[in-house]
Amino acid sequence: MTSPQVAAFGPAAPSLELGGRTALVTGAAGGIGRACAVRLAAAGAKVRAVDRDASGLERLAESAVGLPGPVEPYALDLTDLDAAEQAAAGTDVLVNNAGLQQVAPLEDFPPDVFHTVLTVMLEAPFRLIRGALPHMYGQGWGRIVNVSSVHGLRASAYKSAYVAAKHGLEGLSKTAALEGAPHGVTSNCVNPAYVRTPLVERQLADQARTHGIPEERVLTDVLLRDSAVKRLIEPEEVAEAVAYLCGPQASFVTGASLVLDGGWTAH
Repeated sequence: MTSPQVAAFGPAAPSLELGGRTALVTGAAGGIGRACAVRLAAAGAKVRAVDRDASGLERLAESAVGLPGPVEPYALDLTDLDAAEQAAAGTDVLVNNAGLQQVAPLEDFPPDVFHTVLTVMLEAPFRLIRGALPHMYGQGWGRIVNVSSVHGLRASAYKSAYVAAKHGLEGLSKTAALEGAPHGVTSNCVNPAYVRTPLVERQLADQARTHGIPEERVLTDVLLRDSAVKRLIEPEEVAEAVAYLCGPQASFVTGASLVLDGGWTAH
């Protein structure tokens, strides 16, 4: 017997339609966050675009004019945790994407940077989820997508803060999935390897200095060494994975980690 849920899909899976929904995307001024904001606005969502880069948000909003859903700039430093929680009120779709990176050996890693990375990449997502859940629970529907990383599943040397934050985000996402399921709320991670973003581009010099090799060798010898597909992922590819997790096709997907790593973890 075909279940009602499967039968409802019919011969073709439904497309993503988020008209009337509000989506909040952090780190939205560039890279993955910008691509996610545009993709969700294209699906009709009103996008609350959060970033500390106010000018970048304005450029995003200007470029999104004409999309089915509006993109509303929301300048915010996520180290202001109370403000982050308040910003998430009334959110139907939450995309925790904002991230920082510093490459340094553990013994040289600045404690203040470690603290900031954990605040922005783990504590702020907790506060954003906390702020979004009352509305999601009240309506019996919600989507939480945490942009994790292959480093949420595997460690790399010299990235203690980033790896710790992403591993923590994986656990937070699974906990939100278990608690949210009775309320119609899913929570998942998307786990890309290296994406063509300013964050990765800035790593080239740091990695070259740390490993003592020329910058041109960092991409091939370090970043893509363990990837079977020898290229960077495009932000739009990650945004499509995020969109999938917000759609009706993924209503049974929760507590999962959707890996986009070019075969890295296949080893």
